[in-house]
Amino acid sequence: MARRPKLAGFDAPAVALPRSEIVQALFEMPSSAREAIVPAGLHPTNPAALVLQAWRCPESPWGAFSLVQARAQTRSGVRPRGFVLGAACDNAAAASALATGFGFPAAPAEIRWQRAYDTVRIEVGRGGETILALEGADPEPLAAGDVQFSGTLNLADTPRGWRLVQLDPEIRATRAERLRPKLSAFRAAAWGDSRLDPYWPVSASITLADIELLPIRFVCRPDELAFTGTERV
Repeated sequence: MARRPKLAGFDAPAVALPRSEIVQALFEMPSSAREAIVPAGLHPTNPAALVLQAWRCPESPWGAFSLVQARAQTRSGVRPRGFVLGAACDNAAAASALATGFGFPAAPAEIRWQRAYDTVRIEVGRGGETILALEGADPEPLAAGDVQFSGTLNLADTPRGWRLVQLDPEIRATRAERLRPKLSAFRAAAWGDSRLDPYWPVSASITLADIELLPIRFVCRPDELAFTGTERV
């Protein structure tokens, strides 16, 4: 698993990330991988799915940055959640703040976006190796509200012990397009577990949106179902 961050506390203020781009791509993965990596406190979803979600944020308290996440699609209680297995960030200050304030397991990386009229391509490199190459092609317009994003769960060492940190970013979309996803490089171990295998593309989208990371309100015990293991902070 990815090295998990230590959360400094639960008092990180809201963070505005205006005029951001979000690329999201969903792939089926083997059920055996999902069962091995998803904490016991979360419900699996069928079919097993790995979601690659990339943000390109031109403005933040730490300057411009890109963040790429590998997320196992799950449910916490009845709510859909993306359990973050690994993350990469190209801005050291942003990576540190996202880790200590919100629990993202963000490791340094080089992230390159290439945007053309008919494609978007995202490459993530680390140590001279390409650990992700994701492409979305043939954009088709969608209504801004047609793309949905599940909430985020980050496993972190918190003042209460190991907890799943629950984030519900506000994403106010202004434009959205459907894409045809293609994954030409994926180094599973770099994204949290060598058993990850996003073998079948399902769907993808690109969205222009204002993102706001809201203060943490709830955490969950990783070994107890959300109905009884959720704690208000």
